[in-house]
Amino acid sequence: MTTTFDDAADDVLAVRKRIRRERWLSRINRVSGTLDVFGLGWLAPLAKMAAGDSPKAQGRALWQQLVMPLIGILAFLALWATFAPMVQTSLGAIPGPVAVWGQAVNLYEDHLAEREKADAFHERQKVRNDKLAAAGKTDRIKWRDYTGKPTYLDQILTSLKTVLLGFVIATVIAVPLGVLSGLSKGFAGAVNPLIQIFKPVSPLAWLPIVTMVVSAVYLDPTDTLPKSLIVSAVTVTLCSLWPTLINTALGVASIDKDLMNVGRVLQLPTTRTLTKLILPSALPLIFTGLRLSLGVGWMVLIAAEMLAQNPGLGKFVWDEFQNGSSDSLARIIVAVLTIGIIGFLLDRLMYALQAAFTYQANR
Repeated sequence: MTTTFDDAADDVLAVRKRIRRERWLSRINRVSGTLDVFGLGWLAPLAKMAAGDSPKAQGRALWQQLVMPLIGILAFLALWATFAPMVQTSLGAIPGPVAVWGQAVNLYEDHLAEREKADAFHERQKVRNDKLAAAGKTDRIKWRDYTGKPTYLDQILTSLKTVLLGFVIATVIAVPLGVLSGLSKGFAGAVNPLIQIFKPVSPLAWLPIVTMVVSAVYLDPTDTLPKSLIVSAVTVTLCSLWPTLINTALGVASIDKDLMNVGRVLQLPTTRTLTKLILPSALPLIFTGLRLSLGVGWMVLIAAEMLAQNPGLGKFVWDEFQNGSSDSLARIIVAVLTIGIIGFLLDRLMYALQAAFTYQANR
């Protein structure tokens, strides 16, 4: 009898343990999509293994999602470190990973040193103005901005601000035109030749025209939006709006006709048809276009900043190339890696927004 009771208790405990494991696996499966969006999908197999799932199956998933990418990165670093010193340039040998990392650290330390100088400048200015105020000489109080050189991190922020401005302008133009193109075959036929003509145009061709137009129209530049930044942003706009326009038109044109007929039967007004039927159905392709446009804009920005001499990563690369010091090549490679990493993060950000606002991305 005692043995029977013990066996029953063990069975109950086993069932409870299995239920808990299944609940944990269900929770992990729910968040695995979110982890994939942010490039952290390899955490799901680790969590499933910890919850008691099949180590063999999750080990294969972990190998595919984490170990193989790490092997690829390590192999790239090994090849880079091996063959880079063999290539001699006018600035010396191609720097390896260690030298490039050293320059990345130096750029960050330069940023901290420049921030300390700025803080010291503002502190001295505050002390001086406080003394003038105490002496009743308020008319002599002046506040000036620190005019030190922009640091590497400052230039990254400038590039991000420029590409964001150009991307927003491109989105505001491309989405309405894409919707009209998708709804009207006549409008699409009128716009399509212009798309085919202007879509392949290089930013290097747009830049002189944009520079002259902005110089003629933008007569009172501000410190927040200098003329060089506007030139770069408009160039980004002209080169990046086409993927959004094309994908928006395709998404609107491919809406289920039965869905549109339901809207007509219900006699929905145009605005509600647009916001309740057209845009939600076309949203996945719109976001695909936005992701492509942001990627194109980020690539275009570097060339635009080089020629427009707008402070940013493009100008940083050009200045280091012109500088020709022994550290310049390593700093250029730092900028190249920075551009690539930021481009990846921007794409992940757009993918996260797509997953949050579209049904297809969440399936």
